[in-house]
Amino acid sequence: MTEGKRFVVALTGASGTLYGTRLVEVLSRGGHEVFLIFSQPAAQVMRLETGQDPAGLVDLPGVALLDEDNIAAPVASGSFHTDGMAVVPCSMRTLTAVATGQAANLIQRAADVTLKERRTLILAPRETPLNRIHIQNMLAAHDAGALIMPAMPAFYGNPQKIGDLVDAFVSRILDKLGIENDLAPRWDG
Repeated sequence: MTEGKRFVVALTGASGTLYGTRLVEVLSRGGHEVFLIFSQPAAQVMRLETGQDPAGLVDLPGVALLDEDNIAAPVASGSFHTDGMAVVPCSMRTLTAVATGQAANLIQRAADVTLKERRTLILAPRETPLNRIHIQNMLAAHDAGALIMPAMPAFYGNPQKIGDLVDAFVSRILDKLGIENDLAPRWDG
């Protein structure tokens, strides 16, 4: 396991908070520092989907919860080094902000900083079906340097429960962040 990296993880107001919370758990247990940002809608969605409160993630080692309105937080500056950022799940509102260079809150600003510093930025949109505007915004974010990873479950690993599907997707995110992992079976032909 690669140790000691520093990541920003943001959860925004789309279904799929299990993906983001699992990513935070795995990074924390791997000895990584996580700067966690919840949008207000994400906190509401998490409570609806899981019955859990985002504040519970702060108990994990190395996790710092940042207020989305605090644009003076360390992750708002390019001089504060991080090894990447993942927005999981990524609402279409946040995707649009990233695609158009907006920085009205800490999530958007941290994503903008990640792009301008040419660090890995992963956006995991959770919407279906997609309209033309969504697709154009994904392309614009991609062209700006973001990696677009829609939360699409894979079934080749023969998942037996929802957690298996979540782990398979989180494993792919970890791969893109440069974190070795064995969360899910790998395709071997």
